[in-house]
Amino acid sequence: MGTNDFLRVLPEMVTFVRVAELGSFSAASGMLGLTPSAVSRQVTRLEKALQVQLIVRTTRQLRLTEPGIEAFARCSDLVKAAQDTMDMAQQYASAPRGLVRISAPKAFARHVLHPHLLNFLHHHPDVDVQLIVSDRDVDPVREGVDLVVRLTQDPPQGLASRPLMDVQTILCATPAYLARGEAIGHPHDLVSHSCLSLGEHERDNHWRFRRGDEDAEVVVHGRYVANHSEIRLEGVLAGLGIGCLPDFMARQALDEGTVVRVLPEWAFQSTYQGRACVLYPPNRFMVPKCRVLIDHLAEALAAPHLADGRRPGHG
Repeated sequence: MGTNDFLRVLPEMVTFVRVAELGSFSAASGMLGLTPSAVSRQVTRLEKALQVQLIVRTTRQLRLTEPGIEAFARCSDLVKAAQDTMDMAQQYASAPRGLVRISAPKAFARHVLHPHLLNFLHHHPDVDVQLIVSDRDVDPVREGVDLVVRLTQDPPQGLASRPLMDVQTILCATPAYLARGEAIGHPHDLVSHSCLSLGEHERDNHWRFRRGDEDAEVVVHGRYVANHSEIRLEGVLAGLGIGCLPDFMARQALDEGTVVRVLPEWAFQSTYQGRACVLYPPNRFMVPKCRVLIDHLAEALAAPHLADGRRPGHG
């Protein structure tokens, strides 16, 4: 291949990267706006130009050959460099404008993000927002999402991360319910109470606690099980018992005094806790529309919320 012959196959390299990323010609064709047959022809032209087979095609899947794996790594760098160049130009040439697609877990999206997104839209009339509410782990690269909010202690490799707020699971009940039951001074006292748990997994009624170096586990039971935190809160408010809730879900009821915390000195051990972070593909030249939204959320969620100076996320 001559010195400048690579210029002829640059579009084919881009197509090859998308096929390898998405694992199919049809998925790549949708992203590129081409027909599957056109995508296949471009990959074939690249293979002929390079004189190596890059992809093994079967009826069920695609597999990269050994030279295909190496070519994918190099072509990916090329595509990313081209995208960075365009993003850099947009950074300097335009103010924040356009559509930002952001994904977040259901409860967090509804009760934390949504109010701040409304405020953001008011202050940035040239930016639109698509909020994608989903409890599954959305891949921003494969699914074309700009920003992903995820509750995690360990942000995944390959994605940049900015912390928003801490989240913990707490126990709550109404004062009336607690007044008519046995006193609760230790997690083991929960055995004699009605408890509202998730019920998504077999051991969701095995509640685990920690206080300093002391651990405790208790198997709880109750009349109402629901894998939706807002529903569990309504069950608690209806006097059905003691519910486990994300602290942001219970905050208003706690402030109003309609519920109180149970065993506040014990940390409830739950998978739904940690640090809420906004994740995005690393890029030195982040487009303004994403940058201003991240800054807006980080500033809003880090602001003192409670009278005693605690920050949101600390029940």
